[in-house]
Amino acid sequence: MSQKFSRRGILTAGLAVAGVLATGKLPKLGAADPSPLPASDIPDESQRAPALPVAIQRCRSYEPQLLRATLEKALDQIGGIKGLVNGKTVSVKINITAGPGKLGGLPSYRTYHVHPNMVAALCGILADAGARRIVLVESQFCAGTPEEVLGRGGWDIQAIRSAGTQRVIFEDTRNRGPWRSYCRLAVPWGGFVFPAFLLNQRYEKTDVFISLAKLKEHINAGVTMSVKNLFGITPLSLYGSEKADENGFCGRGKIMHDGKQTVAAGIPAEVDQKEPRNWRYRLPRITADLFGARPVDLAIIDGIETNRGGEGPWCTNVEPIRPGVLLVGRNGVCTDAIGTAVMGFDPLAAHWQHPFPGDNHLLLLAQVGVGAADPKRIEVRGLPVKEALFPYNPKRESRGELDASYYPPPHAACRMA
Repeated sequence: MSQKFSRRGILTAGLAVAGVLATGKLPKLGAADPSPLPASDIPDESQRAPALPVAIQRCRSYEPQLLRATLEKALDQIGGIKGLVNGKTVSVKINITAGPGKLGGLPSYRTYHVHPNMVAALCGILADAGARRIVLVESQFCAGTPEEVLGRGGWDIQAIRSAGTQRVIFEDTRNRGPWRSYCRLAVPWGGFVFPAFLLNQRYEKTDVFISLAKLKEHINAGVTMSVKNLFGITPLSLYGSEKADENGFCGRGKIMHDGKQTVAAGIPAEVDQKEPRNWRYRLPRITADLFGARPVDLAIIDGIETNRGGEGPWCTNVEPIRPGVLLVGRNGVCTDAIGTAVMGFDPLAAHWQHPFPGDNHLLLLAQVGVGAADPKRIEVRGLPVKEALFPYNPKRESRGELDASYYPPPHAACRMA
């Protein structure tokens, strides 16, 4: 993005009141809105942000043949992907937050993780479209190789490799892995919180980057889809809540969510250490910064089976649901905006307004011109939103809170992203 913005303008754009304590709880419904900071001098690019089409398809089953045919149809409706992936290395950020587990008695891949059959279907489509190599990436919270961890969670690894005609590899990006160093990816507008990130080099050394996410609520971000999925690309070795450690599994809470800990020397520091140290301010802005630093070329959202009330079983009041839809688009902000509408929420909701307990990361990204968040500007192909609509929280009831009793001891099998 070539346009330059003032640093103060970026930092104050659409901010809610500073100094709210990081309680981990949602604001009470009906509570007074926080007083905004002074008006920003950042140009509002939202009406000029790219508005790319989004396809929605009805799909009520993960049966492999049905799933692949439905995903192919959706991709065809946005222009196909052969020209995007032919002869290329394609990296797919899968959503395996916290590692395998259960929610409501169901395995994670039927609730808060992407389904392995969805991964296999995508790998088969990519291989048939000419992808030279398919890399499935995640910064995992579990000891062992990705194949071992996912295998323990019920994934058929060989079926995925076979679907991708043996072009599929798995990479754990929680540290630098086999690379000699990290790559530095800058935020085009200078950053709301971080001006740049150090990431596993796979996120730079790829031709095409895909976010394969779930259609879920999030107790801090409001919603989590293809944009919020990228929060998991940050290596735990650098952004985990312990000293920098290539073998660390610690969560990102102290650095990324609450700002109670700063990054180590040599890692790009925050643009302003005096800004609010709470998740309502930080998490949406860091989410936007990450998407700016490493934008996706294709967004795919699995809403066939998922959950509401939060992003996983570490949240109270979560429950499995079956919206029976999948969405695809070339712009992650546009795709997530339509996904938000399918969930029965307003993607243009003001900061701190339902469903966003803090700031609205989709508005932030629209404002700096990354993608349109206004559904009126986005062409929906396939199933109309009104037919795909599955209200997640129609009564505007409070979502859950973090359940501290859920977490395993340090360095145990898995932990939350």
